Amino acid sequence: MRLEKEQIEQHNKQLAAKHQRAFDYIAADVPQVEEILKKLQAFQIAIPSWALGTGGTRFGRFSGKGEPGNLEQKIEDVGLLHALNRSSGAISLHIPWDIPKDAEKIKALAASYDLQFDAVNSNTFQDQAEQEHSYKFGSLHHVDPKVRQQAVQHNIDVINHGIALGSKALTVWLADGSSFPGQLNFREAFQNTLESLKEIYKHLPEDWKLFVEYKAFEPFFYSMTIGDWGQSLLLASKLGDKAYTLVDLGHHLPNANIEQIVSLLLMEGKLGGFHFNDSKYADDDLTAGAIKPYQLFLIFNELVEGMDARGMDHATGLGWMIDASHNLKDPLVDLLQSVEAIMIAYAQALLVDRKALKEAQSQNNIVAAQQILQDAFRTDVRAIVAEARLRDGAALDPIALFNSLAIREALIAERGNNTVATGL
Repeated sequence: MRLEKEQIEQHNKQLAAKHQRAFDYIAADVPQVEEILKKLQAFQIAIPSWALGTGGTRFGRFSGKGEPGNLEQKIEDVGLLHALNRSSGAISLHIPWDIPKDAEKIKALAASYDLQFDAVNSNTFQDQAEQEHSYKFGSLHHVDPKVRQQAVQHNIDVINHGIALGSKALTVWLADGSSFPGQLNFREAFQNTLESLKEIYKHLPEDWKLFVEYKAFEPFFYSMTIGDWGQSLLLASKLGDKAYTLVDLGHHLPNANIEQIVSLLLMEGKLGGFHFNDSKYADDDLTAGAIKPYQLFLIFNELVEGMDARGMDHATGLGWMIDASHNLKDPLVDLLQSVEAIMIAYAQALLVDRKALKEAQSQNNIVAAQQILQDAFRTDVRAIVAEARLRDGAALDPIALFNSLAIREALIAERGNNTVATGL
């Protein structure tokens, strides 16, 4: 299914007058609105291939209808998202859930939807069919060198798939860890992981990046071999200039100061990118901005300040991707909501008066500093985000258009009720 330009234009015509009033109202108070619009138009958030189907928990999975049954249909779904918001111009593949059988055909299909391929992701947290060695007790940290070599080779294979598709990064997330004291020698596990990552790093093309992801707990509950940003940073620093830390917003203990973490990683030149989601308790994998929108804004506030300090391009300097599990909502609608929340937080961060904030900080004027940040956060920038979409030919209200065109119903008619997407 493809959206026609005329469908979007007709939708926008119906909302044009209301939108223009809202945009004129906010634009009158934002002198840099044109600069913000250009940055919003350039900003793209990658959609993970595994998030296009219904997610689940260890208790169960309640599959949706009309889910994409293969990689081609997943690209079609991301194409629909990108047509609706023009901010989802990349897809991130998880191998082996989504192995391209013909890379050139897959590239051509993606290009027809104006999509590129973001980071490719390896999977050594599950055993696959016909796999010789099990990852039950870990992969890159495993006590058995044969298991470690199998995991290393898988990551090399993923790199090769990424090269064929035009990707420029590999994301490594390890489920490696322990649930009981004494189960692991922590130093040996970390050293095994480092040596395994060194083997993978050797196979990176010169213009690639390696993203080292971390997680405080789950699936193991006593230790995780890459359990926090410090361990990830230590590995990335030892690996070399092409290795970076990847921050998943849900991969922290409750109340962690994520904005401070990203600030320091940026300062060290070791922040690689993001997996966006939201949480109330831990790795809840909820819609971005659904629970803690102020935290999302504060993270973007540090990102804008830190990237500007290093002269980095906001759109291309880091990897931006959603990583959520859509257990209850329609995955496409949930992804539209997440992209909208991310764009709003980014636009609000662009509103912050950096000069005034710096002056308040230099004078220890806490009240003024808080007011500057909260003024930006409390500004309703939805019309600015919508105007950026409008100028790119997307929908003023993507979810309303999704519903009015009955897109899910059309996908069910094409694919049936019982298709189940690969992934979580």
